[in-house]
Amino acid sequence: MSDTSPESQARAATAALIRDYYAAFNRGETDVMLDFLTDDVIHDVNQGERRQGKEKFRAFNARMTHNYKEELKDIVVLVSKDATRAAAEFNVHGTYKNTEEGLPDAVGQKYVLPAGTFFAVRDGKIARVTTYYNLTDWIAQVAG
Repeated sequence: MSDTSPESQARAATAALIRDYYAAFNRGETDVMLDFLTDDVIHDVNQGERRQGKEKFRAFNARMTHNYKEELKDIVVLVSKDATRAAAEFNVHGTYKNTEEGLPDAVGQKYVLPAGTFFAVRDGKIARVTTYYNLTDWIAQVAG
């Protein structure tokens, strides 16, 4: 028997939003990812400053796309009871294509890195993206 309560429907919609966001990421469609975000989205990354707004998110994605080729696998999405918060755990399977300033030289190294993201959801869109991963582990993998 399925639960058709408004609470359950809201949770299902938030889970679908997060899965669709990551599906766009895995297809390399970073502009499509923007469609899932509020205009004032807050973007926090593990090692870096807070960015606010779609244009800063777009610039971050452009830099990432230039330096890395990544696919997220084994994605698990969790949603709060009120559907305004979500989390995703996954493994990043990547290739380090171009050297990022302050990091080891890129020579096409492959890596697999566990990571997680926390989301805030507002009016059916993602209002905050906060991603965490172990940078020390990543450096060890690409530095050899």
